[in-house]
Amino acid sequence: MAVLVAALALALSLLLPLAFKPWLLRRGVLDIPSDRSSHSTPTIRGMGITIAIALAAAMMTAILAARDPAGRVILITAVTVMMAAATIGWIEDLRGLGVRVRAGLQLGLGLLGTVALATVAHGQGYWWIPAGAVAVAAYINVANFMDGINGISGMHGLVVGLFYALAGQYTGNSWLIYAGVAIAGAFAGFLPWNLSPGGVFLGDVGSYLLGAAISVTAVAAFLSGVPVEYIFSPVLIYLADTFVTLIRRIIAGERWYAPHRQHAYQRLVIVGLSHLQATAVVTIATVATSILGVLAARAGTAASVPMGILCAAVVVLYLRTPTIFQRIIRRRRLLHE
Repeated sequence: MAVLVAALALALSLLLPLAFKPWLLRRGVLDIPSDRSSHSTPTIRGMGITIAIALAAAMMTAILAARDPAGRVILITAVTVMMAAATIGWIEDLRGLGVRVRAGLQLGLGLLGTVALATVAHGQGYWWIPAGAVAVAAYINVANFMDGINGISGMHGLVVGLFYALAGQYTGNSWLIYAGVAIAGAFAGFLPWNLSPGGVFLGDVGSYLLGAAISVTAVAAFLSGVPVEYIFSPVLIYLADTFVTLIRRIIAGERWYAPHRQHAYQRLVIVGLSHLQATAVVTIATVATSILGVLAARAGTAASVPMGILCAAVVVLYLRTPTIFQRIIRRRRLLHE
């Protein structure tokens, strides 16, 4: 059944843009380059609406297939949060929302979702409700901040979804397998459209959906007793890039909320890497931390410290990649002069 869920998500995500791309163009849903942009020409955005439809269909199929009543409720809660976040992003794409309104809606969505998930956990997770609410709202914004170059969000959804599905397999949580493969399939289907010539962008509807899908699945997994190594390691690179950049901007006295191009993945493009190459760097680092997380969870307490050190080393290395590649590119240029 997991194969059917993944295939449905992938097929719909691949096919729906055929109908939605002309419609978005007629409506003028375009991404205009700004100071934060890594592209230079107006491009169709809002294609995340097709991923939302694909993901909703796949999740509904999973709900019908789920045999565990608790798992079914978790899936219903998760897809509700996902679609609500996508709706907020769609409104942002079409009309715009004030910062406070947007933040309030995201936090409220995280709060309601975590309350529902904690209730499924028989009240054992009520202490975690504030943390869960902040986690959902925060990761929606993390995914939005990191959605700045072609391929990066599609690959993130694919990789995180697959590793969450693997975590579900190892821990016996079938609902997590379904959610993981649905996320992976839906965002994998977006990649050909995003990477092709004249490609399209997710828009806020897609990046909000990505952030909500990953975070609500992570919160549900945590409240279900899934080891934190499985949950945290696939999102470590995104979190590190976002929060290190945020801290640097605050220390420098800059307006942390203003558009910018200071994320590590953005600086990779600035120093000379293509969008695809920069996406590959982010993805390789994410896969590396994810594998280390799986190994730590499978090996037990004895492996937690060395695997944690290796994860930290991968993060530091990733954050240094703009400087590393800048030096490599400069040396190559000097050799060819």
